[in-house]
Parts: sequence; structure tokens; C-alpha cells
Amino acid sequence: MTEPRLDPRRWAALWRRLGAAAPLHAFPALEAAYDAPERHYHGAVHILACLAHFDDWRHLARQPDQVELALWTHDLVYDTHRQDNEAASADVAAGWLTEAGLTRYVAPVSELIIATCHREPPLHGDAGLVVDLDLAILASEPTTYRHYETAIRAEYAWVPEPLFRTGRGALLRQLLAMPALYWHGEIRERWEAPARRNLAWALDALDEV
Repeated sequence: MTEPRLDPRRWAALWRRLGAAAPLHAFPALEAAYDAPERHYHGAVHILACLAHFDDWRHLARQPDQVELALWTHDLVYDTHRQDNEAASADVAAGWLTEAGLTRYVAPVSELIIATCHREPPLHGDAGLVVDLDLAILASEPTTYRHYETAIRAEYAWVPEPLFRTGRGALLRQLLAMPALYWHGEIRERWEAPARRNLAWALDALDEV
């Protein structure tokens, strides 16, 4: 089966709405990043899913084009050995915006990308939307969610199993302890319950071995 591909026409149309053409090298760099073989989850399929969810929830965005660009670029840099992937991704997006003469978008788009660290609550609605859509996989149907957990393990294949289980378990418990997984009320109403069921299953699965 052919893997879904990022759409260069959608990418170009977004940049036209922002006010300039994207740098010519940007889309090939985007494809190369998201098609890298070590991207078992954080690849093109994830970005396409984020964009599809954005199409459903666009009405929640105050600055929809900035939100969309953040979704396209938030995982440009993804290396499980480093701790600054979001900041590094924001730097790449900022460089492209600067090259295109769109420096007015550098700060807001960078903020949206860095929000996907998921370390602090989003500061406002558009950051909340980016974060919510990045976490949409948590609320997927059970079979899809289990494939996601398998893909995450593959991305951390270099981590010994006991250490991975300890770290993953801590993250799952941290998520389950949050008062809400999703920032926007409309999204929370639809996704919160299935996401918590999936996280509880994943935690149980870790504890079984």
C-alpha cells in the first residue's frame, strides 16, 4: 500500500495566504524530515492526521494560518536522543519565515511549535488547539492507539526495555493525573474519555510484564 504523501499544493496555498512563497528548498526538506526511516510515528502520517483534524476544528483558531503552519512544522526535528526537538523545529520554521520576508510570524509560530513540548499548559487558544491536535492520537480507536504505542517503542529502540517501561509508565501516569488532557472544551467533550481509556490500557500493558 502506498504511504500517504504531504500535499505540496496545500503547503503552497498556505504560504500564499501568509503573504509570500515558501522558500524553494522548504518543501523538499519537509518531505525528507518526515519520510526519514526512523520516524515510525512522528512522520508524514502524523502530520497529515494533524492537518485533517485541523480541518475539522479550524473554527476554534483565531489565527488559522499560523496554527496550520505550526502543525506542518512542529516535528521537523525529531531525534529521540535530544531534548530540544521542539525548539529546533521552531528554529527551522523561523528561518523559512525570515527567508520569505514574513518575520512578523516568527514569534507567534515559534510559540505554537514550542507548545508541543507539552511541559506547560498552553498560554492561549491557538496554542491549546495545536497541543490538542498533536495529542489527537490518544483518543483514537483502540487498534490505532496500540499501533501508536508500538511505533513509539520503535522510535526508542535504543532504550533498554526496563528503562523504556519505567519512563513510558511515568509519562502515562503523568498524563492520567492531569485534570484535563485537552484544552478546548469542544475537543475535550469528544476526546477526553477515549483518550483516558487508551492511556489506562497502555499503562496496564506496561505493568503486565
